[in-house]
Amino acid sequence: MATNRYETRVRWTGSTGLGWENYDRTHVAEAPGAAQEVRLTTGEGKGDPTILNPEQLLLMAASSCQMLWFLHLAAKARVDVVEYEDSATALMPTDRRPVRITEITLHPRIVVAGDASEERVRKLAHTAHEHCFVANSLNAEMTLLPTVEVRT
Repeated sequence: MATNRYETRVRWTGSTGLGWENYDRTHVAEAPGAAQEVRLTTGEGKGDPTILNPEQLLLMAASSCQMLWFLHLAAKARVDVVEYEDSATALMPTDRRPVRITEITLHPRIVVAGDASEERVRKLAHTAHEHCFVANSLNAEMTLLPTVEVRT
C-alpha cells in the first residue's frame, strides 16, 4: 500500500518553574527539508496574539489544501483562475469535552477569467473539497461557502 509520510519538528525552550501563569508559550515548528520555520504559541489567553497558534495552523492547512485541490482541478478543466482568497473560520467550544475544533467554514472568493460559468466553478470547488486530504482527515464539520466572480 502506498503511503505518504510527513514529518515535523516542534521546539520550545524556557522554564515552567514559575508555574502555569508565567512561562512563555512561544515555540518553533519546522518540517525537514523546508527552509522556513514557523513561530507558534498557545491559542488560549496566555499566548502572544501576534504569533500563530496550532489551531490557526490547522485552519490554514484545511484552507490551503482546499485551494490547492481547486487550482489543480481548475487547471485540468482549463478554467482560468486569476484570484483565490479564503477567509476561513474555525469554532472550538471550550465547554464540551473533549475540547476540539468542531466546525470549519471556508469562504473562498474565486475570480476566474473567460467564459467559465459560476455553476462550473462551484462544482469544481465542491469536487476539490471531496479530494482535500486535510478535510478528509478531520472530524470537524466542514462547510464550504465559495463566492465566485467571473471576469470577462
